Amino acid sequence: MSENTRKKTSTEIVNQAMAYGADLAGIAALSDIKSSPSHVMYSQIPPYETVSREDGVTHKLTWPETGRSVIVIAIAHPEEEPELDWFRPGFSGATMGNRKLIEITRHLRRWLEENTGTCCRELPYHIGDGGLFVKDMAVLAGLGCIGRNNLLVTPIFGPRVRIRGIVTDLPLTGASPPEFDPCRDCPMPCRTACPQEAFEEPVFSGQTFQTDRLPAREGVYDRTRCSSQMKIDNDSMEISSAGDGKIVRYCRLCEFSCPVGRPNFDPSNKKETNGRSDGEQ
Repeated sequence: MSENTRKKTSTEIVNQAMAYGADLAGIAALSDIKSSPSHVMYSQIPPYETVSREDGVTHKLTWPETGRSVIVIAIAHPEEEPELDWFRPGFSGATMGNRKLIEITRHLRRWLEENTGTCCRELPYHIGDGGLFVKDMAVLAGLGCIGRNNLLVTPIFGPRVRIRGIVTDLPLTGASPPEFDPCRDCPMPCRTACPQEAFEEPVFSGQTFQTDRLPAREGVYDRTRCSSQMKIDNDSMEISSAGDGKIVRYCRLCEFSCPVGRPNFDPSNKKETNGRSDGEQ
């Protein structure tokens, strides 16, 4: 496949993903994803999330046997649509947002197979089920950067997005990570918003991991504390107001406190243009 053909095919795939309902889409080389921070650090830290949802057995991160490119899609998850992320135990797809992502990737996979004859595989979300680290994928696909909140931060939606991917054996032309860093000189309201103080002190050392690309950028993200909030949220499960079962409302305060992607955000001074500073209510 010539470079021009690769570029044309890549553009068509991204456009098709958007046509199926993605709010953002991009492409990354699988080889680049293998050398991304989360995948390099994975083998050096305690198990991240290796228990399969399918069989309950602990699995190691596994790479697709075939595959050259990953198509990454994202949908916006605005604060005014919290139901997209309400977790429903026992429901297929678990959340409305995840079901929407699955529907988009399913349509896109079928379109790819029919129109290119390529071998494709939809990536599951969980590492134990054969998934990959989605934030790293999204950065390499040009969707945004990793913020000081340890989330993917996109220019349009800030960190309020949800992500999935498809592996294909097509040699596609991906995007470069964008020259985008809204966290520089930001007062970081995301870090003080965390109810479990997950950003209070260094957890990961650049000297230990031989890299300066650390979680939350300075290695201060404590996923154990973050997970403790998820347990609190799980224990606070409630009956849906619609009467169709129980739901879990997971904490999103680090997302909601980030001003990036809001209509009145001024990237030049890291403030919202109605005169409020980032940390004010």
